[in-house]
Amino acid sequence: MSFYEFTAPCHFGMEAVLKREIINLGYEITRVEDGRVSFRGEASAIARANVFLRTAERILLCIGRFKAYSFEELFEQTKALPWEEYLPSDARFWVKKASTAKSKLFSSSDIQSIIKKAIVERLKQTYRVSWFKEEGAIYPLRVFIYKDEVTIALDTSGESLHKRGYRKLSSKAPVSETLAAAILLLSPWNKDRILVDPFCGSGTFPIEAAMIGANIAPGMNREFTAEAWKNILPMKDWYEAVTEANDLIEDQIDMDIQGYDIDGEIIKNARQNAIDAGVDHLIHLQQRPVNALRHPKKYGFVITNPPYGERLEEKAALPELYTEIGEAFRRLDSWSYFVLTSYDQAEKYIGRKADKNRKIYNGMIKTYLYEFMGPRPPKRKKQEV
Repeated sequence: MSFYEFTAPCHFGMEAVLKREIINLGYEITRVEDGRVSFRGEASAIARANVFLRTAERILLCIGRFKAYSFEELFEQTKALPWEEYLPSDARFWVKKASTAKSKLFSSSDIQSIIKKAIVERLKQTYRVSWFKEEGAIYPLRVFIYKDEVTIALDTSGESLHKRGYRKLSSKAPVSETLAAAILLLSPWNKDRILVDPFCGSGTFPIEAAMIGANIAPGMNREFTAEAWKNILPMKDWYEAVTEANDLIEDQIDMDIQGYDIDGEIIKNARQNAIDAGVDHLIHLQQRPVNALRHPKKYGFVITNPPYGERLEEKAALPELYTEIGEAFRRLDSWSYFVLTSYDQAEKYIGRKADKNRKIYNGMIKTYLYEFMGPRPPKRKKQEV
């Protein structure tokens, strides 16, 4: 039985959430770094990790790790790796991305070119050919160099895993699906608690929450690059992963998940996204401004990504908007609030210092996750038998 090492990149600061997800899938963690979690598994882990993991950006199959301080060392050590075990003679392969930090090798384009040449030289000797047609399945590579340690990996996912397949219609500056799922899993929210997003935009937070509550795997309705890698894992592994995911779905459950937005057209888009995700029956979406936010029940959660004010004319409106957010929060005084924003005056106008503040990057925008924790609900009394 062959075991492989995989690396799953994630949003910086969300490594613990992804680590827990991987352990729950039954895999052994090998290392945790800033923005990446590595683990061991059989070839079938390629399919299961891509289908089930909510907070990973992609699943990378590690081919090798080594130190390299010169381009000559990079070439020789790359060439020494057993590429024939991963790349068939007709494989189409290239280094899609090379990133480097705190290392002697810093030219991404040179790193990409040298690694490609080294692999070609290795495969020429193995397959005894002088030219590769590269007409078969695609095998994109990703390279990370940090403090002179090189990690070379095959990208099994293709498009980033945040592309679940349901969000064809987006609002301006949406939160990604993987980040939304990570924030939900980071919070104490669960399917038995009320959840409201008063700035729901494309509906990402409510949709991801409904998928978590109904146990709908995020990768069930999309394709992955590694589906074509018959030399590494058979198609039956993909069928088995999807069958396993289907068997775990519990979508006939009662949840109180609501999403509001002041823009009616955006709400229409969010409804269509919810339909495409198969969770429209589990969430309520409505056009409503934040100053109308009220709820009769206690101990709920607001998890939201309000406007940042990226343009100057929008920034001028932020004090009033965040004051309204604070007033809405005070009306729901037993609730907890998780607010993702790049607005550095958020606490001032909300009128309360956050219990916790995490720095998170939403795309290239530096944001903060402000956590305002409410009281815990009283424990339910056990019924007498």
